[in-house]
Amino acid sequence: MSQYYNPKRTRNLFDPEATKPFNISRSKIDLFMQCPRCFYLDRRLGVGRPPGFPFTLNSAVDTLLKKEFDIHRMKETAHPLMKEYGIDAIPYAHKDLDIWRENFKGIRVEHEPTNLTISGAIDDVWITPEGELIIVDYKATAKNSEVNLDADWQIGYKRQMEVYQWLMRKKGFKVSDTGYFVYANGKTNSEAFNAKLDFDMEVLPYTGDDSWIDSTLNELHVCMSSDEIPDAGSECDYCPYRETAGKELWIRKKSNEKKNSTLFD
Repeated sequence: MSQYYNPKRTRNLFDPEATKPFNISRSKIDLFMQCPRCFYLDRRLGVGRPPGFPFTLNSAVDTLLKKEFDIHRMKETAHPLMKEYGIDAIPYAHKDLDIWRENFKGIRVEHEPTNLTISGAIDDVWITPEGELIIVDYKATAKNSEVNLDADWQIGYKRQMEVYQWLMRKKGFKVSDTGYFVYANGKTNSEAFNAKLDFDMEVLPYTGDDSWIDSTLNELHVCMSSDEIPDAGSECDYCPYRETAGKELWIRKKSNEKKNSTLFD
C-alpha cells in the first residue's frame, strides 16, 4: 500500500445519531450524483476513492486569473474579456471573497431539513449595474477542437455552477441564472515552446437551474443514514473494478488454500 494513500479512515464520518451538523462539500454532492455506493463508502464507511493527480498547471491558471481580475476589482473596472463578450458587469468586491475562494472553507450554508452544512469554494463573482451577482468558474485545457460545454462528462461542471448559485442565493444574494466559465485553452500550434505557453481565452455562458439541489440533499441524507449499502451508479468505473478484483482475489486465495491443504494431507 502506498505510504501516501490510506483508503480506510475513521475521522469525519457521518453518524446518523450525531446532532452536530455534518459538512458536505460541493464535490461530495457530485460524487453522490455519480455513484451513491462510492459516496456511501466514502462518507459513511470511510473508504474513499483513490485521489486523482493534482492538475498543477490548471491551478496556476486559476491563480493568475484571480490576480488579473482582482486588479480590476480594486479599480472597479470591467475586465477586457467582459467587454469583448458584451457582459455588463465588473468583478464583485466583498469582504468575505477570500474566504469564499478558499478550499475547505468556501461558502457555507446550513441545510436545516437534513442538518447538513453545504460548502463550496468559488473562483469568482461579478456584479451587474442592477446589483445581480454572476457566478464565474475558471477552467483550463489544451485542445485543438472547439472549447464548449457539450461533453457528457462536463455535467459535473454544470452541477458545480448550480451548487455555487444555490449557495449564494441561500446567503441572501440576488444571483443571475446565467453564470460564466472563463476557459483558457493552451495553444499547441506555436513553432516552438521557448519556455512560454500561450492561451486562447473564451467566456462560455451557462444558464443554471438549481431546482434539483434540495431534493438531492434529502436523498443524499437518506442514503448516508441507512445501514444498507446502495446500488452502484450505472456509469461508475470504480464499483465494477472493486467487485471484479475482489472476486478474483477471493478465488485465488481459495485456490492457494486448497493447494496448501493438499500438500499437507
